[in-house]
Amino acid sequence: MMLLKIYEENPNEKALEQVVEILKKGGIIIYPTDTVYGLGCDITNPKAIERIAKLRDIKVEKANFSFICYDLSHISDFIKPIDNSVFRVLKKALPGPFTFIFNANNQVPKLLSSKKKTVGIRVPENNIARQIVKMLGNPILSTSIHDDDEILEYTTDPELIYEKYQDKVDLVIDGGYGDNIPSTVIDCTSGTFEIIREGKGLIEEYI
Repeated sequence: MMLLKIYEENPNEKALEQVVEILKKGGIIIYPTDTVYGLGCDITNPKAIERIAKLRDIKVEKANFSFICYDLSHISDFIKPIDNSVFRVLKKALPGPFTFIFNANNQVPKLLSSKKKTVGIRVPENNIARQIVKMLGNPILSTSIHDDDEILEYTTDPELIYEKYQDKVDLVIDGGYGDNIPSTVIDCTSGTFEIIREGKGLIEEYI
């Protein structure tokens, strides 16, 4: 288990390769996004997904995990076709601090779509997260790390995150201080933009 420093402006390729190697072997990581730090694994690895669910104390089929994708074309691999009007908004809003919920297609791993036929998608405005996904070739399954004790530094300071999770995950990436406001969650399954949770992003600016 290690704490690995990666700079967002210019992520070190060797360090990124190290992260991807861990994910390919079924490891779970904590990594920076444009909102809170996330807990993630490769979406194609059922054992890693189960580990994250256990760590969060939730059943996989009941969990609201989201996929971290690299860009818009990457998103289309996992969702049913969307209206042009929705696409235009996504084009303006992403990368950004939003989680969009779509109807899932059959490319979404069975373990993740058995009960719900939807999938939450993120393209964070964070170069580290996106470059990991690009090198991995798959989205990262993601959930935010939560504080049990309400000490906000735990979710924003990578060194404190490392102290708390070092025996539970395989790697913590130090990408600098995180935010403690989560993404805005928006349901697009009916072709409109329904805000499920207010967070960092203001979707009104893009509609």
